[in-house]
Amino acid sequence: MKRLSVLLAALFAAAGLHAGEVQVAVAANFTAPMQQIVTEFEKDTGHVVKLSFGATGKFYAQIANGAPFEVFLAADDTTPAKLEREGLAVAGSRFTYAVGTLVLWSSKPNFIDAKAEVLKSGQFNKLSIANPKTAPYGAAAVETLKKLNLLEAVQAKFVQGENISQTLQFVSTGNADLGFVALSQVFQDGRITSGSAWIVPADMHEPIFQDALILKRGENKPAASALHAYLKSDKVRAIIRRFGYGSR
Repeated sequence: MKRLSVLLAALFAAAGLHAGEVQVAVAANFTAPMQQIVTEFEKDTGHVVKLSFGATGKFYAQIANGAPFEVFLAADDTTPAKLEREGLAVAGSRFTYAVGTLVLWSSKPNFIDAKAEVLKSGQFNKLSIANPKTAPYGAAAVETLKKLNLLEAVQAKFVQGENISQTLQFVSTGNADLGFVALSQVFQDGRITSGSAWIVPADMHEPIFQDALILKRGENKPAASALHAYLKSDKVRAIIRRFGYGSR
């Protein structure tokens, strides 16, 4: 038993010596699932993950200007593809880790009905959306409103968030009656966690394919490669499904 204890201690020490750190940029809509994923990843591998959350468009600008990120989880597939074309990412590392769902949400129970009639009635004070120029969920919200022929009617009531997290905050704090957010922010284990919601039909906007990839700064980093592989695991897929994401 003593020899076994010594052997295990040596193995853990060796793992610690090889453990690394990885800097990761993550789309704001993926905050909650990524926090859970990282807890499991660090426990399983010994690597340390430093997370930054924000708008995909802003991360692109930061990466293009030399920000020290090594892995990027975007809220779309076009931004990672652009980074790959521009030589700022490891070729062949891009893959779709999740398919997002847009939802119209209010913190008030029964405020939003199953057909989102409240949008047509205009009986609300403010409507929160993420900046459509930098946040894919904001762009999807604008597409949805155009499809409903409501964009011009409700535009004066917009409260624009810098990213999808700030958009949710506006609704949560009552600064807006309702807002277009990511389903993952208000959904867990098969149900809407609070308030009322309308899940936007997928045909109302372009699909929200969320791609991840290893950036050039992470090309030779074992921790970056390990996280990239871990994101494809069954354990991670199960976490992602619990937050209402689909797969491609």
